[in-house]
Amino acid sequence: MKNTMKRLLLPVIIGALISGFWASSDFQEVAAGVAIFLFGMLMLEDGFKLFSGGFLESILERATGSVPRSLLFGIVTTTIMQSSSLVSVITISFLSAGLLTLIAGVGIIFGANIGTTTGAWLVAGYGLKVNISSYAMPLLAIGIVLVFQKSNYLRGTGFVLAGLGFLFLGIHHMKVGFEAFKDSFDLARYALAGVLGLVVYTLIGTLATVVMQSSHATVVLIITALASQQISYENALALAVGANIGTTITAVIGSLSANYQGRQLALAHVIFNTATAAVALVFINQMRDAVDFVSELVGISETDYTLKLAVFHTIFNVLGVILMLPLMRRLVVFIERVIREPEVDLSRPKYLSEVVEEFPNTIESALQKEVKHLYDNAVELITHGLNIHRRELFEAKDIAALVSASRTPIEFDIDKRYEQRVKILYSAIIEFTTRAASKGLPQDVTSRVYQLREVSERIVRAVKDIKHMRRNTTRYTTRSKGAMSDLYNELRTQIARILVEIDKLDRSDPQHRSHLWLDEERTNIESDRHDTNKQIEDLIVAGDITAESATSFLNDSSYAYGAMRELIDAARDYYVERDSAVAEVEQIVAMDEDELEALSLDRTDNKPEVHTH
Repeated sequence: MKNTMKRLLLPVIIGALISGFWASSDFQEVAAGVAIFLFGMLMLEDGFKLFSGGFLESILERATGSVPRSLLFGIVTTTIMQSSSLVSVITISFLSAGLLTLIAGVGIIFGANIGTTTGAWLVAGYGLKVNISSYAMPLLAIGIVLVFQKSNYLRGTGFVLAGLGFLFLGIHHMKVGFEAFKDSFDLARYALAGVLGLVVYTLIGTLATVVMQSSHATVVLIITALASQQISYENALALAVGANIGTTITAVIGSLSANYQGRQLALAHVIFNTATAAVALVFINQMRDAVDFVSELVGISETDYTLKLAVFHTIFNVLGVILMLPLMRRLVVFIERVIREPEVDLSRPKYLSEVVEEFPNTIESALQKEVKHLYDNAVELITHGLNIHRRELFEAKDIAALVSASRTPIEFDIDKRYEQRVKILYSAIIEFTTRAASKGLPQDVTSRVYQLREVSERIVRAVKDIKHMRRNTTRYTTRSKGAMSDLYNELRTQIARILVEIDKLDRSDPQHRSHLWLDEERTNIESDRHDTNKQIEDLIVAGDITAESATSFLNDSSYAYGAMRELIDAARDYYVERDSAVAEVEQIVAMDEDELEALSLDRTDNKPEVHTH
């Protein structure tokens, strides 16, 4: 749908431009100014994406603990980046990745609407008062040099500087173009008064913003046209209101590739901006009086309509936030009713979508959550494959006793369940990581993406191992068959205990997670496997099991120990914080020889309490 909209708009836009070029050479100057301005905004957005290096996203995670903080974040970031569209895209991306609540996202959108008013002030108060193009040249020269550097920070800085340069240059060309219109074509002749003027120019402002996908560009265009007296002040107010409605198209288009939460935020954006615009249009005369009062209060000339438009734009957006803020929670409840959370389909990705691929932090976070989703599905298959109920396992005080008592086979098609719950999800993770790795991400993020893909591969291999041993496990554990039942129950117990320990790791404080017990388990697995082989030999010699049964068990024990290794290695890569791991390494390095020897002996001699051999 997103691509369809673009395909439909493209011929319309190109046709309108060609018609304009044919009708007036001065139109070319204005159109070029708009194009340069929009290109500058794109460079500015790309620069902030590179320059942030995750900094902006880190602030976002911390700055959304309350509605006032979310509101402030939206104001500040939009003021700095001069792009409410970028802030909206970031917010939708974080919301889709599960890093934000809907109410925090709505707060950011409210703040972004206030932050975007600073652009009107910069253009009306500064951009039209000086020869702004003289500042563009040095910014472009320095910026382009930095763009070709290898460092992301330098490249990001280059994009930001060049973007600002193109913004200034675009404003200059728009200003020159409208000034030229005075001599050949007077757009002011098409001014409309009264209700008709409000409706028509509101629609024009909306359409212009939909086409350019930037309310900031529309407002700059309005201000430059107003400064050249090509549009009336009354019509300029209506255009500004229309620009606020049209800016929601960016959020709507961005939400098309997002999950239901992204669509909820887009709906909130549409409701907020449309309601605010409706209030402004209904009370337009009172708004004009308020603008005149504020303008006189701060010393703005009665005929300085460009600055008065900036005042209107600010009052309009601030008033909208003041009106909607008390209704925010009701708005969120309404939106959640209209766009409901879909029924959970465990076979489909919950967090992976195109929209989360925009930023390194959301790529990593969404992937991490999706791998956890895969693991949860895998745990169900593993426990049921061993004829153990997952909930009972994680609540059990004596794992060995629970395993021995779990003798009723759980009837399900493990192959079919694997295809539905594991394989499809794993394929989606592989596809996502392949796309993400090709985006030129920071080295640490790329490494983590590959590491999480390796975790998912280990999880899948563990499930496959359990599939291989399920038939014999069911055969020897549903009825008591002497030593063979004991052997299979021991394997089940060891796997179950590892699942329980991983669950404890998941629920523990990330700052205190340790990889030491994982290392111990990894060592114990190899030791246990060696002991198991010796035990099988003794049982054959004693006549307790046949050579045929022993061969089957050895094959299954190979699968079981393989699954244990994969689960432990997956847990190590997924859970253990790199910083805490480094700290433990440093602690071990700091040990003296006696302590190291004691640690080594302790790991070799101690066995888990569930071991019976």
